[in-house]
Amino acid sequence: MKIGSVKTDNFTVLAPLAGITNLPLRLLAKKAGCGLVCSEMISANGLVYGSDKTVQLLASAPEEKPLSVQLFGSNPPIMAEAARIVQDSGADVVDINFGCSVKKILKSNSGSALMKDPPLACRILDSVRKAISIPLTIKIRSGWEPSGKQAIEIARLAEGCGVDAIAVHPRTATQGFRGEANWSIISSVKRALTIPVIGNGDVTAPADALRMLAETGCDGVMVGRAAIGNPMIFAGMLAAANGRPPALPNDSQRILMMTAYLQDSVRYLGEKVACRMMRSRLCWFVKGMRNAGQFRNAVRYIASEKEATDLIRQYAESISAWSEN
Repeated sequence: MKIGSVKTDNFTVLAPLAGITNLPLRLLAKKAGCGLVCSEMISANGLVYGSDKTVQLLASAPEEKPLSVQLFGSNPPIMAEAARIVQDSGADVVDINFGCSVKKILKSNSGSALMKDPPLACRILDSVRKAISIPLTIKIRSGWEPSGKQAIEIARLAEGCGVDAIAVHPRTATQGFRGEANWSIISSVKRALTIPVIGNGDVTAPADALRMLAETGCDGVMVGRAAIGNPMIFAGMLAAANGRPPALPNDSQRILMMTAYLQDSVRYLGEKVACRMMRSRLCWFVKGMRNAGQFRNAVRYIASEKEATDLIRQYAESISAWSEN
């Protein structure tokens, strides 16, 4: 897939997920074959005004490239300056959030609120496009009503402003993640544009990705929630696309992913912050595994990398012993 000057290895994309798609998770997705990884949503205001916590979200590593960094905001000059900061940080793509429907974001006239205000959306996109030379993308929803007309309107506007690709999550802003994603809206947006369109929504298994490609004609498939705890879904998508059976990750692979995620989190976030996060996030990887409940209880109080590593090792030994009996 080609997005402006950036060529990805394949059609798979990791969706931006607030508070989740940080560098350690993106590295796991990349190791699983993901073609393009996206940062979590980053405040343009926070970047421009130098918030340490916000700037830290730009942390990257060469092995995850190409990297897309997603911004949210509603002030055109601020968005342009934030995009320049993102470009200077080494990112390969700037993405602008037109899809978040969290109340806090909507109150700032950002996210899905921009789909109600095409003139403001156009000013933002024009400002950002003039500020950067790397590819520019946006991620949208169906809009505020189910027909998808707003999605097509914003998509056409974005293409006219020089946007290089558009990701479409075909649920309305009021739906959140409830109900079914209406993939026909992805098809409609694809037919209306000449730039690449990336489909998103209700892809929970490799077969879903192939069906989305076939039914909508989209150029790429973006996966978010289904990749949490199972980055190997990208390997499965690529296997299926090449006519091979998409194998589920086995217990050993899950243990290895947990260990890598822990180590990278400590490396990039520091031991104290990482271990606090790992109390819940290590549990992502054991869903459906034997003795998962015991492991979840054990990691609730971890305070050091060694403690977490020991618990992962003990859990691995326990399920190995179980399988040998």
